Amino acid sequence: MGDMANSSIEFHPKPQQQREAPHVGGFGCTLAELRSLMELRGAEALQKIQEAYGDVSGLCRRLKTSPTEGLADNTNDLEKRRQIYGQNFIPPKQPKTFLQLVWEALQDVTLIILEVAAIVSLGLSFYAPPGEESAACGNVSGGAEDEGEAEAGWIEGAAILLSVICVVLVTAFNDWSKEKQFRGLQSRIEQEQKFTVIRNGQLLQVPVAALVVGDIAQVKYGDLLPADGVLIQGNDLKLDESSLTGESDHVRKSADKDPMLLSGTHVMEGSGRMVVTAVGVNSQTGIIFTLLGAGGEEEEKKDKKAKKQDGAVAMEMQPLKSAEGGEMEEREKKKANVPKKEKSVLQGKLTKLAVQIGKAGLVMSAITVIILVLYFVIETFVVDSRAWLAECTPVYVQYFVKFFIIGVTVLVVAVPEGLPLAVTISLAYSVKKMMKDNNLVRHLDACETMGNATAICSDKTGTLTTNRMTVVQSYLGDTHYKEVPAPSALTPKILDLLVHAISVNSAYTTKILPPEKEGALPRQVGNKTECALLGFVLDLKRDFQPVREQIPEDKLYKVYTFNSVRKSMSTAIRMPDGSFRLFSKGASEILLKKCTNILNSNGELRGFRPRDRDDMVKKIIEPMACDGLRTICIAYRDFSADQEPDWDNENEVVGDLTCIAVVGIEDPVRPEVPEAIRKCQRAGITVRMVTGDNINTARAIAAKCGIIHPGEDFLCLEGKEFNRRIRNEKGEIEQERLDKVWPKLRVLARSSPTDKHTLVKGIIDSTTGEQRQVVAVTGDGTNDGPALKKADVGFAMGIAGTDVAKEASDIILTDDNFTSIVKAVMWGRNVYDSISKFLQFQLTVNVVAVIVAFTGACITQDSPLKAVQMLWVNLIMDTFASLALATEPPTESLLLRKPYGRDKPLISRTMMKNILGHAVYQLAIIFTLLFVGELFFDIDSGRDAPLHSPPSEHYTIIFNTFVMMQLFNEINARKIHGERNVFDGIFSNPIFCTIVLGTFGIQIVIVQFGGKPFSCSPLSTEQWLWCLFVGVGELVWGQVIATIPTSQLKCLKEAGHGPGKDEMTDEELAEGEEEIDHAERELRRGQILWFRGLNRIQTQIRVVKAFRSSLYEGLEKPESKPSIHNFMATPEFLINDYTHNIPLIDDTDVDENEERLRAPLPPSPNQNNNAIDSGIYLTTHVTKSATSSAFSSSPGSPLHSMETSL
Repeated sequence: MGDMANSSIEFHPKPQQQREAPHVGGFGCTLAELRSLMELRGAEALQKIQEAYGDVSGLCRRLKTSPTEGLADNTNDLEKRRQIYGQNFIPPKQPKTFLQLVWEALQDVTLIILEVAAIVSLGLSFYAPPGEESAACGNVSGGAEDEGEAEAGWIEGAAILLSVICVVLVTAFNDWSKEKQFRGLQSRIEQEQKFTVIRNGQLLQVPVAALVVGDIAQVKYGDLLPADGVLIQGNDLKLDESSLTGESDHVRKSADKDPMLLSGTHVMEGSGRMVVTAVGVNSQTGIIFTLLGAGGEEEEKKDKKAKKQDGAVAMEMQPLKSAEGGEMEEREKKKANVPKKEKSVLQGKLTKLAVQIGKAGLVMSAITVIILVLYFVIETFVVDSRAWLAECTPVYVQYFVKFFIIGVTVLVVAVPEGLPLAVTISLAYSVKKMMKDNNLVRHLDACETMGNATAICSDKTGTLTTNRMTVVQSYLGDTHYKEVPAPSALTPKILDLLVHAISVNSAYTTKILPPEKEGALPRQVGNKTECALLGFVLDLKRDFQPVREQIPEDKLYKVYTFNSVRKSMSTAIRMPDGSFRLFSKGASEILLKKCTNILNSNGELRGFRPRDRDDMVKKIIEPMACDGLRTICIAYRDFSADQEPDWDNENEVVGDLTCIAVVGIEDPVRPEVPEAIRKCQRAGITVRMVTGDNINTARAIAAKCGIIHPGEDFLCLEGKEFNRRIRNEKGEIEQERLDKVWPKLRVLARSSPTDKHTLVKGIIDSTTGEQRQVVAVTGDGTNDGPALKKADVGFAMGIAGTDVAKEASDIILTDDNFTSIVKAVMWGRNVYDSISKFLQFQLTVNVVAVIVAFTGACITQDSPLKAVQMLWVNLIMDTFASLALATEPPTESLLLRKPYGRDKPLISRTMMKNILGHAVYQLAIIFTLLFVGELFFDIDSGRDAPLHSPPSEHYTIIFNTFVMMQLFNEINARKIHGERNVFDGIFSNPIFCTIVLGTFGIQIVIVQFGGKPFSCSPLSTEQWLWCLFVGVGELVWGQVIATIPTSQLKCLKEAGHGPGKDEMTDEELAEGEEEIDHAERELRRGQILWFRGLNRIQTQIRVVKAFRSSLYEGLEKPESKPSIHNFMATPEFLINDYTHNIPLIDDTDVDENEERLRAPLPPSPNQNNNAIDSGIYLTTHVTKSATSSAFSSSPGSPLHSMETSL
């Protein structure tokens, strides 16, 4: 505890005062006292509270707060509390500084190679060869070389370094802004996290970070506790403390048994009020974090390792640590231990493609360098037969360096280092834009996975419907009302009972408030079903508030809160005469089973038999359900004063009820949902509805939404029936059975959270279709957590969702609307397409540049495109093009195609056709210019120029034309599915236009004023127009390519498949190694042992065979030994006499083997193979076929019977 106290000091102002004056600021508890109190659990904690404070209200008095009114909302007091007890936030881990990011960007292999080349080049340019014996070194450095030109040798190296710096800065800046965006996003999630506290007797929603010690907080089902506290009053409260203790069982909390509530734990059931006793770094979660502070550095190292493996695709964005709320951090740690989800589809494909391209580039550049060196050596020393003179060495070395630089240039162009950039930009851009479409993305790759989704399992309430419930039909006093009845039509007794039953038996936090604006609907706060019932009370011209004031919450005697198992809620109150009355409400089919009486039209009881119940179900409940209404039964029961029931025996208490009413609640379908679902179905996505409602209601709503269409072949199942179909006799789930059910299943009603998880898991694990399904799931309840985690993409509801659900999800729907999911699909597909567009553009440039540099170097000894020029081309291609193409906004047409699926290649046939088609055009133009350009333009030839010669117009034209063609091809790349109109929607993307024009502008500057560093000489207007003309030719050529039908080009291969089922890259395997769970390892070991066992048995059988002939003489016929058991139990046959002679496969196992054979076999008359019963050969009986095929012996022999039993 000592060092914990110390660790907390660094975060707090005035630590010394706390030591000296024990009661700082006039509060009756010190920080240390409260911290040590929160370390205790259960009985110990109670004892400590009683000793130190008397009881919880004593603690509240010491903290100067009232258990019912809460704190007075005055800022000075709150500020003082923050000063003394700390704020409720945990300082986040420092973000990486810009310099760290720069350093990381520098780690790129290609850049390192370039830096080395540049530095060597620089070094050599400053080294002047001694004397002027250049004649002896041949025509090496001759030519039109002025003194000034020799001085300019350093420019090339410097220019390479400069461009490297550019690339590094751009990358680092990207990472930095990405991180910043993500932090902004995280803190937004945090600020949106509010918690209900009582201040001045008013319920307020305050941001989690604003909680202070002494606040009275309301906790309810689904909350994630933001601070530590002591329970003041609770109803049936159960918590999941697994995040702190690792115990998966829910812990029951009550003010008289275990009142300690800890931050970071989830409320799984019930409700209550607590007084906050520790916040931020002093809460249990915070303490764990301060201890983990030291663990942070080790994490860093691990991160680095992971980074290296994933260098090719720098998309893994660590979810950054948040500034608010310790919960976030805590979850991070939990996340760190969960085995990571498999790489997203896109990442897998990209990594593979990048590796393939990289290898090709490396080979090409190596060949280039080798050819150049050989050519030079042969020309100089063999053809001209010169001797290698010592003083000429530097000159030659300079040549070699030049060749090396050319080789590196080829490599630089070949490696598409813009890929990670494009992916990052496109994802970051999408995420930012998705915020506007009400999608808050928590995990970046979820956004791309969504584009591949093939199935969506959606909740009904709130997602497909408006979640604004109203009672539209009711059955009261033997009458079925199709609309709200007039109060005068009801007997006062029934009305009074109904009003009490609804007002008392619902969470007191649920209210209906007057509308915010004139003419708007009244605001519904809290549980929507309860709001509907309270609204019903208001419609009956009565009010629930007076009833609640008369019976306040702390007067409720016992509350059984609603949960997914009970599907009902009951509240008991003590009547003035000492008797008890229990009100109950819940799903009608469940509650009616517990009713034995019903109120008739005069408000008197009459019997309610099972026969009446079936009658009621047919006449009232089913018709309501078929109108898509959710039916709720309201009932009560009176207990006499003399015998108090045993409240813990819930089944006993909630039984023998009297039905007051059955109401039908409508939750209208959101008007925009049917259209959204139609879009999904058109896009090849199956929508399934998973709901807790009854099957008729669910079917009616599904039909309204368009999930099911009359006349189609579909299944609507209830949870029970679903389980019956997918489980075998032992009650285990079988994938084959599931595969028969899920393809046709459209509605799963009355389903429990586990059913939802089972369904999602079943669809994901299924192998029936041609490709694995990608499943998205929506959820809002705490219990949906497992399904959300299991799904490929989990959507949580931002408004109705509990913290637990949001935690497990990948994307949060801020407006709880199904149409936002369709938007997410659109964005996901758009990301995929943006990356494909970028690839199409990038690869065309790569192919051309590599071939030009390679052939040029081999034929003319000098690459027509210089290193610096290549780097500029690389910069436009990579950085700018990735910006331009990755920010294309999505269009509706994306939803007209089927999902790509996991194994569809990144580069389709059409794209391959475009890449090769454009490459042919560009190569033709460039080679024409290279070899006959000087005649055409009537200028000096740039070929065979000596070292350090001034830049020629000839090569400048080649460079300029090359860039122009890229620019126009960038416009072509906007379409990847072979569309004709490449300008379609170009103005809806201002970034694209800006970048194309900007690049053009910079190109003019480079050519006209670039001079020596860029190896350019200014061009005339006429030459410029020719370059432009050739560039525009790209667009025309694009139309030509589009006319060629792809289907004719069978020879084109697709590239960039997803990692196949069998092949994985080495890195993935390395990662995979750790992920092979122990079960598999055991299996492998099992297999080895298994083969060993098999061999051993075979040997033993051989031995038995060998003995057979000699043993059976003089004994009775072997046929009389019908089972191996008797065969072994008759004394003459005990095998263990021969054990030592049996040549075992490995002698180490002799002992255990003997033990096994000597196991005493009870001699038994029955013929059912006791050897197997007693479990000796339990493992081996599977091998029957193997053994008997190996040794088919005569059917009558005992050996035969031994084999059969084996």
